Amino acid sequence: MAEMSGAKALLESLKREKVNVVFGIPGGANLPIYDALIDSGIRHILCRHEQSAAHMADGFARASGMAGVCFATSGPGTTNLVTGIANAQMDSSPVVAITGQVATSFIGKDAFQETDTMGITTPITKYNFQPRNANEIPIVVKKAFYIATTGRPGPVVIDIPKDVQNQEAEIDFPKKVDIRGYKPNGEPEMEGVKNGAKLLADADRPMILAGGGIKASQAHQSLQRLAEFLNAPVATTFMGKGCIPEDHPLSLGIVGMHGTPEANTLILEADVLLAIGVRLSDRTTGNIDEFCSNAKIIHADIDAAEVGKNRIADVSIIGDANKTLNKLAASVVRKVQKGKKDEWVKRAEQLKNEREISESGDTAFAPRLILKTLRKLLPRNTIVTTEVGQNQMWAGLFFKSYLPRTFISSGGLGTMGFGFPASLGAKIAKPSVPVVDIAGDGSFMMTENSLGTSVVEKIPVTVVVLNNSMLGMPAQWQRFFYNRRYSAVDLKRIPDLVKLASSYGAQGVRVSSVEELEHAVKTALKSDVTTVIDVPISPEEDVLPMVSPGNGLSSTMGVT
Repeated sequence: MAEMSGAKALLESLKREKVNVVFGIPGGANLPIYDALIDSGIRHILCRHEQSAAHMADGFARASGMAGVCFATSGPGTTNLVTGIANAQMDSSPVVAITGQVATSFIGKDAFQETDTMGITTPITKYNFQPRNANEIPIVVKKAFYIATTGRPGPVVIDIPKDVQNQEAEIDFPKKVDIRGYKPNGEPEMEGVKNGAKLLADADRPMILAGGGIKASQAHQSLQRLAEFLNAPVATTFMGKGCIPEDHPLSLGIVGMHGTPEANTLILEADVLLAIGVRLSDRTTGNIDEFCSNAKIIHADIDAAEVGKNRIADVSIIGDANKTLNKLAASVVRKVQKGKKDEWVKRAEQLKNEREISESGDTAFAPRLILKTLRKLLPRNTIVTTEVGQNQMWAGLFFKSYLPRTFISSGGLGTMGFGFPASLGAKIAKPSVPVVDIAGDGSFMMTENSLGTSVVEKIPVTVVVLNNSMLGMPAQWQRFFYNRRYSAVDLKRIPDLVKLASSYGAQGVRVSSVEELEHAVKTALKSDVTTVIDVPISPEEDVLPMVSPGNGLSSTMGVT
């Protein structure tokens, strides 16, 4: 035990959790923490907005597999974090947000810059804490990291009153914690595994739907082994993109509202579907009553609350995705001969070939060709983040991902402004790996002030802005469903993104051809400052294929 302030105890606790970088902004209620930070040896990334701090921590977490940490002061500092915390919650990302709070004697009295952080963040976190004594801080931090990173990952908030930060106390640092009522195990029950294995072994047309849980449990190799043994095509949810290489013969790409034709077609033809590490959300399934209505569904997830929530499963398996896949594989091996389902695989190959042939004649400098050009230019291990909107769906459809944790996007919450700050967090996590944000102009402008952070903190990334000067997805829906009655979607080509980048000390360049794009990207990858590549495109470009809201996956628009 040693006597120290609560603020110093916090920083020492973070160091013991192997935290070497935090993202944040100081304010009145967390200044004691920032004073202790000076001598801590932990790197601090000064953000330009607390929402971006949360997104940077989120991007760091998704790229590294470790918890990302962000700081904010009380009141508006905390409420500015809320969008980023909710984003991490929806996408099961381990973020630990540490907020300052007014002194304990002022809590509940509407003091200056007071908000009810515990009340506000309870619905959007896995858990939250508010230590009232300095000696509670180490065990709270240990619990926070354990909760955030085990089971189904998610964000945790630690709200520390200012007087607790200043309080001197005898501090003990626990080596482990025991949390009553929270005992994540991850071992799947064998009854579910055996029943699931039998369905897969007996299937003529087995298919796997893999989600973000594959990445969280580092189950990508186990997934690929089982798929290859079963000759089972693999589609992914948007959050699962990259958990199987998208150039693998069994990969079908993403499924859902903007899924590939082969994924959306084949999933409805399967007779057994293993849905693992997925929520079966509306954007994945379309009309849930029509989703795999003729198939047996095995739903496997570490979160029991997700299994059967949206679609009743024929077999339920609660457990860690990696352990589940390995046990399924061991059980299936005893029941089936490899190579049984060759005709099914040929059907998958046929659908993929048809789509590739239909796209082979691309010549117009439009999103599909732009994304495919980027894929050719970028190293295989490049980390790509995306903004939210049309750019995101184009990237999902046409930019192939080959490795887990290399495609990072806001899925469940659909947070505009996520991609650029997330790219900075990812670059901090993986400094030797190229990081590219595929952006739309509307989304990029919501957090473009992070250009200041990227330049000052020397975090070079590349931003490719598909610039249609529109809020593209609302405009597309207004074209499709509102008789082209455009309302509040025209951004008037303001600002000039090249000048904007230059004003921050970053590089800006505008391109209008494949050749210019190739040159700009190659130059950007060698640069020691962030580069914004402005790629003007037509405001009339649509994301296709598309399943209209309320329809099933069979009702896909724009399939050629």
